[in-house]
Amino acid sequence: MNNATQEKFGYPATLIAEGEHWTVQLRPAQPTLGALVLVCKQTVSDFGAVSPAGFAELGILVRRIESVLRAFIGYERINYLMLMMVDKDVHFHVIPRYSGERQWRGRAFADAGWPGPPALGQAVALDKDDMDRLTTQLRDLWCSS
Repeated sequence: MNNATQEKFGYPATLIAEGEHWTVQLRPAQPTLGALVLVCKQTVSDFGAVSPAGFAELGILVRRIESVLRAFIGYERINYLMLMMVDKDVHFHVIPRYSGERQWRGRAFADAGWPGPPALGQAVALDKDDMDRLTTQLRDLWCSS
């Protein structure tokens, strides 16, 4: 069964990859191009309550996320933010970081917070068509790497 955080971030339409314990989803609001959410599927609201199998899978997915995003946009740094102030399910906002901007489909995506903390409030909101296209592009990259 899906949890509220998965659904808030558009599951299953935004799904890039799914493991036994986690989903990797496109973040509809893009503070930087390629921003994702990594959502735990277990019924836990404390990070320490994730099962050992969940922690093992997390490491595998993090390595894969970094490989895919490096190939996609060539980030310079990557931030994993576990904020959980609004959405109680264990999850991370995955924010690839870069100086300057990246282009995608004729649109500029700046990292407004670079080199400081990510500027989540200055995210580019994607429409449904762009969300579908970006999700598909990242899913295809995931499957081919």
